[in-house]
Amino acid sequence: MVFRRVSRSLRRACVALPLAAALLVPTGAAGDEQPVPEHLFGSAIRTMPTQEKVVALTFNAAWNEEGLDTVLSVLREQKAAATFFLTGDFADRLPEATRRIAAAGHGIGNHSHTHPHFGALTPAGRAAEVNAAEEALRAASGTEPLPFFRFPYGDTTPAQIAEVNGLGYADIEWTTDTNGYLGPAGGMTVDKVVDRALAALTPGEIIQMHVGQGTGQGPVLDAEALPEIIDAVRARGYAIVDLRTLLTAPAQQRDADLPMPWALTAAGLR
Repeated sequence: MVFRRVSRSLRRACVALPLAAALLVPTGAAGDEQPVPEHLFGSAIRTMPTQEKVVALTFNAAWNEEGLDTVLSVLREQKAAATFFLTGDFADRLPEATRRIAAAGHGIGNHSHTHPHFGALTPAGRAAEVNAAEEALRAASGTEPLPFFRFPYGDTTPAQIAEVNGLGYADIEWTTDTNGYLGPAGGMTVDKVVDRALAALTPGEIIQMHVGQGTGQGPVLDAEALPEIIDAVRARGYAIVDLRTLLTAPAQQRDADLPMPWALTAAGLR
């Protein structure tokens, strides 16, 4: 099996590693440099490749840090892991918030630098967005960001995914978006946020939520709904797991009903 490791420099090279790299496992610290299994390349990851009843929580952050204290507190109390996809601009403007996410033990993924529509950019422009975000996230968090990229607006094409893979990132999207970021002005409520998360419940579900609220006004519904989402998911027999375990899951588990190494469910969370 061939793996790729993300470079620490802007040159972002995909480096073939020996088979021994398969023995590397993610630690509890957000950002330890990790190999990327080849089977995570070639398409968008919208569900985790497993038949086990597990769910991953993810949060995008581009606007502001409203709701972050609540989210981190709930995750700590519930001993639940999450992955935060931050823009480089968020990290530049809010380095303390970025450090708190990393210090809590959660993974930090790349959500571009300025959150543009990638289809409107050239390949060079898209690469610049990814690389600038990487540097900003590393500087603000004090850790090596995960080799996970999430496209702004979910604006993906096969060619753009191939570009991101070429930079060393797996494209991690979502099974469902709670739409909590729309807020009450957009017709959303806490109950509707929870309902959207549960309506898509399936083995390997990836739930997308947001830190902050797009308008900067009103409650952060995803933060308010998070305790109910976690309780409801667990009540239905599902476990909350860490996306970093994707980096250790063998390729053959994509299509087989085999146990996956969900060792990071609560490890390293502070």
